[in-house]
Amino acid sequence: MNKISPNRQKKEQIVAKLSEKATRAKGLVFTNYQGLTHVQLEKLKKALKQANAELVVTKNTLLKLALGKVAKEPKETKETQQGPTATLFLYADPIEPLKQLARTIKELKLPAVKFGIIDGKSLTGEQVLTLATLPAFDVLMAQFIGMMKLPIYNLHRVFNWNIQKLVMTLKAIESKKV
Repeated sequence: MNKISPNRQKKEQIVAKLSEKATRAKGLVFTNYQGLTHVQLEKLKKALKQANAELVVTKNTLLKLALGKVAKEPKETKETQQGPTATLFLYADPIEPLKQLARTIKELKLPAVKFGIIDGKSLTGEQVLTLATLPAFDVLMAQFIGMMKLPIYNLHRVFNWNIQKLVMTLKAIESKKV
């Protein structure tokens, strides 16, 4: 009978929690949080939690084990294992948490985005920050629907204008005859 040390049990629990979070997540973003103070890191975590995302700081080896279990292990594993890594788990629409991350980066010049995996596609740090400039999904849908309605609205306006013009012309003829 093998005895498992409490330290190993703790690490296995961490790997299990990370695996569960990775399976739930629609996207992952890996950042280098080095240079952030504890207060700044906690403030960022709280803001991301409100946007339905979670920032987790773990050891790189435990992160690699967890991602390997759920087949989301990034190709950029070497890049992940260089320096401290915080993982941003995106559970819903990825744009809002990325906007929050971009605001923090703009304000503090930290953390540095290493790369991301969103909807199974690997993205560079620059591509991840470019996604942050997009409007939220609801705004994009409203813009799309507005663009779909625009031709019908313009057609209605054109037809309506011709009728108004005819009515105004008839009124002018009527006023001259009287």
